[in-house]
Order: sequence, then structure tokens, then C-alpha cells
Amino acid sequence: QTQLLGVLLAAASNFLISVSLNIQKCAHCRLVCQAEQKPYYRSKLWWCGITLLGLGEVGNFTAYGFAPIALVAPLGCVSVIGSAFISVFFLKKTMRTADILGGTLTITGIFLLVTFAPNGPQELTAQQVQNYLVSWPFLVYSILEIIIFCILLYFYKRKAVKHIVVLLMMVALLASLNVIAVKAVSSMIALSVKGKMQLTYSVFYIMIVLMATSCAFQIKFLNQAMHLYEATAVVPINFVFFTTSATISGVIFYQEFQSAALLSVFMFLFGCLLSFLGVIIIARNKKVEHLQIPFIDCGHIPGQKLTGKIQPDSHISCYGTLNKEDDSVKRQS
Repeated sequence: QTQLLGVLLAAASNFLISVSLNIQKCAHCRLVCQAEQKPYYRSKLWWCGITLLGLGEVGNFTAYGFAPIALVAPLGCVSVIGSAFISVFFLKKTMRTADILGGTLTITGIFLLVTFAPNGPQELTAQQVQNYLVSWPFLVYSILEIIIFCILLYFYKRKAVKHIVVLLMMVALLASLNVIAVKAVSSMIALSVKGKMQLTYSVFYIMIVLMATSCAFQIKFLNQAMHLYEATAVVPINFVFFTTSATISGVIFYQEFQSAALLSVFMFLFGCLLSFLGVIIIARNKKVEHLQIPFIDCGHIPGQKLTGKIQPDSHISCYGTLNKEDDSVKRQS
């Protein structure tokens, strides 16, 4: 029952996030169409979207306290398919065959994820978290993750490599630490509310610092990727990387698949694969349409000969001025 509550919370929260994003987009579109322009933060519709986004994030945070990481993280695909279908009503977009196919694959994957998810202990005490932090599997995993992150950061800073895979791999590595900290903090708060005080342990505040720090740098690199690349490329790659890294961190840190049968592990991975395919199919070919003619045809404008060469080449002596023959033609006219 506790795990089912976590599943419902995660699914509902991600659906709220998809609704909030569409509401914010709708608010921006309405503001652009208005004769009198005003800041977006003065729009009631935009604030409605922000409120739903906050509720969705709080629900996701709470879900980690009731369900395994390996189950909550893949349910982020609910926001992708929810956004694809909700945009038909909010933004008047047309429903594509790819959306229906991708949604079907994603829903099938979610069913397999929920059915074959691991059943690990969800009430984590501060003492258990401390033991997990000093376990040798997590120490080895942390060292490998730090080495890979430093290599990627070197190419990002020193070599100015801004490839989408480099950026989103750094986001995923930070996300793996973030979900570990989020689950620990959420579980300790839930136990404290039930009467088993966990907030007096130092590990609780260590996890809060880890959660805040990793989240801040995660947002930084994700925003960089969104600035350089199309959302249609960032969304599916980020979802695949995030889900993979979060699942691996849950397996290593919280040992979520320790007692799972081989068939359950296989079906769970198959459900993840179906979700990945569904998200990729939904997100692809959604690029913004550009005009086919990037310039205005000046063929029929009177006086075209006068503007035959508006800007001379930079290597000639009269760079930035009109040619003499252009001046003579102008005087004759």
C-alpha cells in the first residue's frame, strides 16, 4: 500500500507538471497577442501554472519517501505524454499519429514498471542512511562518478566542448546524487512526522546540502543544454540519461533489486525500454517551423540598381561607404 501511494503521487505530480508547463506556455502566448504588453509575472494564468508546478515538485519529493527510486524516476515520462495530449487543448495543437503510438508504448512501459518494480524497504532511518553512505559499493560508485564528472567538466571548461551528450551526462551524474539525497531526506521527514524523530542526526543536514548543491548545478547544465539545442532533442535524451542514472544509484545505494527475481528485473528493464521509445517517438519531429524564404525578394523594388551593393567587401579601401559610380548614378537620378 505504501509503494502504491508513492506510485500514485509520482504519476499525479508529473501530470500536474505537464499541465503547469502548458498553462505557462498558454499565458505567454496570450500576452504576446495583447495590444498592451505587460510582464508575464503579472499574469494570473502564469501564476496558476507556477503554483501547479510547485505542487507537482512537492508531490514528486514526497513520492520518493514511499516508493523506490527505480519506480519513481521512470514515471517522469508521465509529464512527457501528458504534455503531448494536453497541448491539444491548451495550445490548439494537432494530435499526431506519433503521439498516439508513443503514448501507447509509454503507458505499456509504465504498466510493466509498476508491476515488476522492486519491493525494497521504504522507511529509511538516519542510521540506515549512514550505513549506506560508508558501504563499499557506494564508495566505489562515488569514486567512479567523480572521475567521470571531472573528465567531462575538463572538456566542458578547458576544451569548450558543449556537445549535448556531455552536458546531459553531467546533468545525469548530478541527478543520481540528487535522487539519493531526496529519498533520504523525504524518508527521514516522513518518519519524523510519524513520531520517530530523525531530524537530530547530522546525516539529515548533510543530505539536504547534497540535495541543494546537486540540484543547483543540475539546473545550470540543463539550462545550458536547453539554450544550445532544441527541446525536442534535450527532453528525450535527458529523460533516458536521468532515468538510467537514478535507477543505477537506487540499485547501488539502497540495494533495491537485492532480492528481486531475474524475470522481474528483465521485465522492469523492458518496461524502461518501452518508456524510452515512447518518449523519443513523442518528442521527435516537433521542431518549430521556419520560413522557407529567409530574405525578401527585392527584384521588383524601384531603384534596385542603387542598392545593388549596400555593403562593400571589407578588404577594399572604401569599406563602409558607397562606390563612386553609385554616387554618380544617384546624382543623375
